[in-house]
Amino acid sequence: MGDGNMFDWYSDLGKDGRRTFWACFGGYALDALDVQIYSMAIPVLIGISFITKAEAGTIATSTLVLSAVGGWLAGIMADRLGRVRTLQITVLWFAVFTALCGLTTGFWGLLVCRGLQGLGFGGEWAAGAVLIGEVVSARNRGKVVGFVQGSWAAGWGLAVVLATLILTFLPQDYAWRCLFLIGILPAISTFFIRRHVDEPEAFTKVQKDVGSTPGTLAIFGPHLWWTTLRCSLLALGAQGGYYAITTWLPTFLQAERHITVIGSFSYLLVVVIGSFFGYIVSAYLNDALGRRIGFIAFAIGSGVVVYTYTHLPVSDAMMMVLGFPLGFFSSGIFSGMGPLLTEMYPTEVRAAGQGFCYNVGRGLAAFFPMVVGMAASALGLGNAIGIFAAGAYGVVLLAALLLPETKGRELSSYSDFVARDVPKSGLVKVGA
Repeated sequence: MGDGNMFDWYSDLGKDGRRTFWACFGGYALDALDVQIYSMAIPVLIGISFITKAEAGTIATSTLVLSAVGGWLAGIMADRLGRVRTLQITVLWFAVFTALCGLTTGFWGLLVCRGLQGLGFGGEWAAGAVLIGEVVSARNRGKVVGFVQGSWAAGWGLAVVLATLILTFLPQDYAWRCLFLIGILPAISTFFIRRHVDEPEAFTKVQKDVGSTPGTLAIFGPHLWWTTLRCSLLALGAQGGYYAITTWLPTFLQAERHITVIGSFSYLLVVVIGSFFGYIVSAYLNDALGRRIGFIAFAIGSGVVVYTYTHLPVSDAMMMVLGFPLGFFSSGIFSGMGPLLTEMYPTEVRAAGQGFCYNVGRGLAAFFPMVVGMAASALGLGNAIGIFAAGAYGVVLLAALLLPETKGRELSSYSDFVARDVPKSGLVKVGA
């Protein structure tokens, strides 16, 4: 046990747990780097007529749709092949296809490469979230998984810094290609994962009893269908709001606020810093107050801030100030996602359940960037972002009110889950 400080959870992980933590932290940060590179490149690609605004939204949507497919497939793989092996495969996959985006010659090539990149980036979350969720104790799960989720801000910040430097000092016709080629870097992390990270004990234990495995479709069965529906709605709302904002934020700053690439760097950096603190504060709140209240508070905060940021006639200085709460709330809402999904599913189908819910939500949320891009011509980009983001956070509120509180819940096998779920009358409870 620790000595009472706020980082006791790190000591409690032990040597193997800390290796797993850094593997998942690094993998997700590099995932964010590769994903956010595209958002940073959009203004340049439109400016040099490589793609149109509508095509940019279509590419973003196709990537997210395929990431939903990749996330569910990776979840199934993680339950069959193992969490660690699946994490390796997905990181290598999204790194290679991000780099290939830099070699494309037009819309269709970029669409294909970016879509295939999405398969890996969706899969990485599914494998990494269940991996870290299974190696940490129930009392610290919110904090540990929240810190891993916070690595997204680190990767996003790195993307902002690299993009600003490259797009400023290199000719635009070549700069965006260099930006995508940098995306190969995450492939290096697969060597660390292979050598230093082991499968969680919870997973290896159920693998010894193959006969008890219920099969992937159990997440739609009588004991889990209601869980799957509610968790998918939660993921849809959180990601719909997030992607409506972050996909178009660099373009909004440059096209509607008329802020240059160099000028937008400071605005985006404030959002990224706010995101990091949002992840961390939310991580501690999830263990202190519970998952549900965290989702409700951050959904309300996100809706209010994004509306203010995109609709009210504020000064550039106030825009920068608002960037912190914008990042804080829209990103912090995700810290509870991994712990909640880990606790809602039994070990045998945990990765499949997490992978499906998070990524079917992402797949449906994928249409938000495309719809925002299409609606921008009639409503204006700021109005379109604000309207669709606010609607998405309303979905989060609904899902949070329907879900149970899982703070402190110990992980269980499918047989234990069924025994708890079926009362003596033999009727199946669907409210848990």
